[in-house]
Amino acid sequence: MSNLARKYQLSLSSLMNLCDVNYMLMLKILANKECVGEQRSFFISDFLSYTVTIKEVTRYTSLVSISQDVNLGIAKNNTGKDSNQTTRLSSNLAKLFRPAMVIRLYHDARMAEVISSQDIRQVKPRYDYPNSDMHQPDEKHQINLFLNEWLQLCLRLGQVKLTLF
Repeated sequence: MSNLARKYQLSLSSLMNLCDVNYMLMLKILANKECVGEQRSFFISDFLSYTVTIKEVTRYTSLVSISQDVNLGIAKNNTGKDSNQTTRLSSNLAKLFRPAMVIRLYHDARMAEVISSQDIRQVKPRYDYPNSDMHQPDEKHQINLFLNEWLQLCLRLGQVKLTLF
């Protein structure tokens, strides 16, 4: 059987291990944030920051979103309007293409799983390839791996604005 004819085999243990690690990293990211609507922002550089928002909290699960913020340093003139149409266009494109994910935290299983990313509302464990949406066969694993890298970036280089009492 050729390599092209073989179907992708999901490695459940690998995916579960990744979700376990992501859960631990998410707990570090959230720290003391436990209520719906609470946010934490991580500033990586002048042009790169991420916001983590708690969307839902139940007894055994939490729903959290993480998204890249748009920090273009848009120049304003004296009237408070953008200096030109190009700046507005680049701002709108940046908002359109910025990464965003929704993550479900399973507190009883101590796992964090990406349940939606960009335009993918529900990420399947395996996709046939080729497919009409051009998803990779291991799309779910890749998205959870991307979350892992994102969380590590926030923990290593991110600066958090804290309010002091």
